Amino acid sequence: MATQPNNPLHGIKLEQIINDLQAHYGWEYMGYQINIRCFTHDPSVKSSLKFLRRTPWARAKVEAMYLKYLERNA
Repeated sequence: MATQPNNPLHGIKLEQIINDLQAHYGWEYMGYQINIRCFTHDPSVKSSLKFLRRTPWARAKVEAMYLKYLERNA
């Protein structure tokens, strides 16, 4: 039995979200959609994880982008 049946992000790590989005959209598009330095200036998964783990508003935007990505690719 799932503990969060209505949460599509349950069980998905932030690193997987970033990797999936980067592979599909690329850093340039991600930086255009969500204007944060970890996407626009010398982007990397490591710098993105560090920033997003301590910045709730930015993480929420990335998670929303991922949900849209999942909807389009379902």
